[in-house]
Amino acid sequence: MNQKRTFGTILTILGIVGLIYTGVSVIQKSGDVTTMVVIGVIAIIFFFTGISLVRNTKDEAA
Repeated sequence: MNQKRTFGTILTILGIVGLIYTGVSVIQKSGDVTTMVVIGVIAIIFFFTGISLVRNTKDEAA
């Protein structure tokens, strides 16, 4: 299995988890605004980087 594709999948999952955590924190109003913004921005970066790695990595047989 391709390491870049695996790493992209992990980054995507981490981004989704971070976005869900940020959304729950915003809805419950349980956290500092700057903390939620930082976690949300990092989650967005992880998510789009992971999607980009999965999409742009060619699936080659070994």
